[in-house]
Amino acid sequence: MSVLHAGSHRLSLASPLIMGIVNTTPDSFSDGGRWLDATAAIRHALKLREEGADILDVGGESTRPGATAVPAGEEISRVLPVIEALVGHGCVVSVDTKKAEVMRAALDAGAVMVNDVMALHEPGALQVVAASDAAVCLMHMQGDPQSMQHAPRYADVVAEVKLFLQGRVMACAASGIGRNRLVVDPGFGFGKTLQHNLDLLKHLKSLTEIGVPVLAGLSRKSMLGTLTGRDVGEREFAGVAAHLAAVARGARLVRVHNVAAMRDALAIWNAVEEWQDGT
Repeated sequence: MSVLHAGSHRLSLASPLIMGIVNTTPDSFSDGGRWLDATAAIRHALKLREEGADILDVGGESTRPGATAVPAGEEISRVLPVIEALVGHGCVVSVDTKKAEVMRAALDAGAVMVNDVMALHEPGALQVVAASDAAVCLMHMQGDPQSMQHAPRYADVVAEVKLFLQGRVMACAASGIGRNRLVVDPGFGFGKTLQHNLDLLKHLKSLTEIGVPVLAGLSRKSMLGTLTGRDVGEREFAGVAAHLAAVARGARLVRVHNVAAMRDALAIWNAVEEWQDGT
């Protein structure tokens, strides 16, 4: 798919898109509490857009390993003021949630994309998105945030993640969600060991065979720390390298904390890819 349909927006995938992370949570793994205040979150999000974010992904519940669930009402109170303000500034806004109630409130407020770690498995989620014209990112996760890193196991991680995502794409299609509204995400770090993550990254091209755009979200994740020895706040260079490896294997969207660094890296990547010899 060369164009992603998200509400009234038509987002070209000719070059990789950057999704900027906006966490309005007190306990996210790398920036918990920094943007809990709505005014601070809005200011941060607008800065990400200035730096080159194509989509702003607003989340009100942490999905880090061991995270505690948040009631829907509290999650809505965290994300809604931010979404409304960003939509008012003309931003393309995604809501990062697994709850149908939060999805509905966010879409009513002007969000045009849902980013769901549960791939619309929660009660009512599929119906909410199907009744809208929003895009949706379907992510794979083994288990849930509370248990997902407790000895995850796969016979063939690439094949199993691909089969799961194919099934969710088919479920969406059966509910009337057009393929031009769909994105899939292998869920790096969500119920995967380092070996699983590396297998998925190495063979990411396989997931492009599903026929919808692939999103890679590796920013600041523990696998980068394991490979480099860096603390969570010192993984930006590793994150850029990991996301470029994903782009080289077919990812068309990258979800990052440091938009400026990713934009610069993609500017070089795109220039090389588009260069015509002798011109």
